[in-house]
Amino acid sequence: MICIEKLSKVWILAVATILSSNCFGGFELLNLPEFHSDSSKAKSQSTPNIILIVADDLGYGDLGCYDQKKVPTPNIDRLAAEGMLFTQYYAGTSVCAPSRSAMLTGQDTGHTPIRGNKSVEPEGQWPLPAKSITIAELLQQAGYTTGAFGKWGLGYIETEGDPNHQGFDRFFGFNCQSLAHNYYPDHLWDNRHRVDLSANNNAGTGAYAPALIHNQALAFMEANRDRPFFLYYPTTLPHAELLVPEEEMAPFRGKYDPERPYAGTNPGDSKFREGPYGSQPEPHAAFAAMITILDRQVGELMKKLDELGLANNTLVMFTSDNGPHLEGGADPDYFDSNGILRGYKRDLYEGGIRVPFIVRWKGKVRAGAKSDVLAAAWDVLPTLAALSKVSEPPAVQGHSLLPTILGSGKQTGHDFLYWEFHEGGGSKAVRQGRWKLVCRNVLDPTKTNYELFDLKADPSEQHDVSSSNAERVIKLRKIMTQARIPSPDFPFE
Repeated sequence: MICIEKLSKVWILAVATILSSNCFGGFELLNLPEFHSDSSKAKSQSTPNIILIVADDLGYGDLGCYDQKKVPTPNIDRLAAEGMLFTQYYAGTSVCAPSRSAMLTGQDTGHTPIRGNKSVEPEGQWPLPAKSITIAELLQQAGYTTGAFGKWGLGYIETEGDPNHQGFDRFFGFNCQSLAHNYYPDHLWDNRHRVDLSANNNAGTGAYAPALIHNQALAFMEANRDRPFFLYYPTTLPHAELLVPEEEMAPFRGKYDPERPYAGTNPGDSKFREGPYGSQPEPHAAFAAMITILDRQVGELMKKLDELGLANNTLVMFTSDNGPHLEGGADPDYFDSNGILRGYKRDLYEGGIRVPFIVRWKGKVRAGAKSDVLAAAWDVLPTLAALSKVSEPPAVQGHSLLPTILGSGKQTGHDFLYWEFHEGGGSKAVRQGRWKLVCRNVLDPTKTNYELFDLKADPSEQHDVSSSNAERVIKLRKIMTQARIPSPDFPFE
């Protein structure tokens, strides 16, 4: 049982079936009270709003502006055309929770508190500790109203990792990233209050979670139009399961043959909608529809900024938490989701960790710009700290990207980037300049092996050159050893 606040502090939730131009027809929408934060936080309108959109398992090659050919993404492409596109930006690691932890804390996976996916009961993942300092907490100090809408995965309700304990005034969405696999869940969370979705009972499809979450994000923008806000939008799209509303699926049927049906869970199965992916006879069409929904929702967020007159005073960032997945019937090779890059989600090859990163701030960021600056998820916190003029916390591995984004000042570079991955025997990787060392089977010394790649000559990581660069391997192995501090919660020896 969770501890519920006194009734005087509880928002009364009502569920009504209505139609909305901001949603998909016929879905159960949540008639929640309008959210207002403490007006004492309001600052001068010269303070820019911030929107951070994090797609779920979106590959480096899944967007038109990154050379996707099969699924148009006009809204995200326009975001890139009006801002800056990064070509060498990396996720925190190659799976959800630690990647998000790296971004929110400004620490790589050798230092961030959450370094792997670890589930806890009754739902959710291993919690961020109370001592963590997140982007949201820093921005609260700077007077921002903060909201998170989508997938959390960093601590169950009323644990120290609860989003309300980690700097967010408002949270709406999935607390548990495993339950976020399913797009027609039986509940979502509004702060610490469980919202039951009766329209999805008995295998119903009346409440499509991405639509419900999206509408709450739009409402948050509307409610905070007159004060600086930070909108963290970790959408569940386009992660498996590959399910979308029928009216969204119909335009794509028959356009992405040959289909390869996926046999997953079905109504009546013991774990139906409890994490395992649902069956999908047309996964190619479903994936194309999911990318299209994601693109449209990004477009609606930008349209809302225009309607509110906030486009010129809002920094927008768009990225992904890791590379494309191979789950639930997904077929990244068919869509060329990782472009020329080797590997997928759960790999520390480029395809598992190099992801899109787009920044737009009208009138501040040069439209149509591209940057090959080496950057990573742990650079986001120091960037936003510098933007909001608050001091970043100690032990941050990231650097502010404002000099690159705004085209002023000298960009501080990374001596190296480091990642670790705690599944499949364990993997580590380090990149220094053009060189990247990948270590696999970390946990079994009899199988541990190292591969060295020259990413300038071989961006697809097809040629291991470790045998001809022994001194380079020794140097990078030493960096690997020194790049992490011990973690009792995520041991890696």
